[in-house]
Amino acid sequence: MDRILKSFAARLEAAGLAEPGDALLLGQDDAVACNEPGHPDRGVAEAALRALQASALACVRPAEPYRTILDFLLTRHPEIITPGDCETRLFLHDLPVAREFSAEAMAGALRRRKGVVLPGPRLAAPGSVGPEQAFVTVSSMCFAAFVLFFEEYLDDLRHGRTTPEQREALARAVSHLPGARADRPILARGPFQDAAQARRAMLEAGRATVAFGLVDSYFGNISCRLGEVVHISQTGSSLDELAGCIDACPLDGSSCAGLTASSELAAHAGIYAADPTAACILHGHPRFAVILSLDCDLPDCPDRGRCHLDCPRPRRAGGAPVVPGEVGTGPRGLCHTLPPALASERAAIVLGHGLFATGRTDFNEAFAHLADTENACREEYFRRVRDLGG
Repeated sequence: MDRILKSFAARLEAAGLAEPGDALLLGQDDAVACNEPGHPDRGVAEAALRALQASALACVRPAEPYRTILDFLLTRHPEIITPGDCETRLFLHDLPVAREFSAEAMAGALRRRKGVVLPGPRLAAPGSVGPEQAFVTVSSMCFAAFVLFFEEYLDDLRHGRTTPEQREALARAVSHLPGARADRPILARGPFQDAAQARRAMLEAGRATVAFGLVDSYFGNISCRLGEVVHISQTGSSLDELAGCIDACPLDGSSCAGLTASSELAAHAGIYAADPTAACILHGHPRFAVILSLDCDLPDCPDRGRCHLDCPRPRRAGGAPVVPGEVGTGPRGLCHTLPPALASERAAIVLGHGLFATGRTDFNEAFAHLADTENACREEYFRRVRDLGG
């Protein structure tokens, strides 16, 4: 257990979500194990873990820029933080805020939600099975807070609502942002001759997508088409650990492999049907692509709050089209909206959700479209801020 807890703490540090020593993880078996026995928050966290009767618990003091972002959001949303990105709507719903750092406040909030924001600021999340769930929730909370903070700033700027404190928080958060990456990984060259070759390329591209920070936690999906079979990552799989987590799904539906495949299998199949030249698809959650997809310059928009379902306005961000669509195959599923957008484009953003990119031969092209579109969205975000006088 000690090794597992330390590995997830290291992942939080590697992702830039916590400084060394600031990620406290506890696991409960016959006794409570802890990655940082001398951590000052251990007593409170351990009492909360016992009260919840969970298998694991993370209590993290986030690194910059998340610390500055959460400090500001706590002043603006002292009771509950409600981000609008897709992952939060689906999995977290909202981020409750605890008034005090205590086991009672932590456990009380975590009985109702998957994560809680505490004074400090701190983020806490349990794992009913193990520390992986806690790691994913903390990562998703950081992502959601980042998206909300930058989205709200642009919206407030557009409507003349920014405050000196908000502008100061933005400047401080921006000063901690890593620079945009212009380098690109050298991935396996296609076309791929067989399933084994395609799967090795998928493992490699998945690891690169996580390493370049183009996902929330390790979420996303990836596929490669060989003839009439789509090789696609399984639902809930880690993009950087895809070995054994790729399903071969015939496009004619003649196999039950689709039962464990990504929930976006239908969207991938639709993209391949709309663009027969596409050989692979890479889907991530780059932050500025998500932020710009949520930015609406239409005053009193009648669709505000539900634009992710069926926004009727043609929109673009970072040079890519922005389309609505829910995860899955429902009547408003992205399987209906995304394929038409990618019939003539190499990248498209699903509103509040993330970015899909295709490659004709291999993942080098798909990865380049994913990274280049995110960099363009980042530049466009700050250009919009400057144009609005921010």
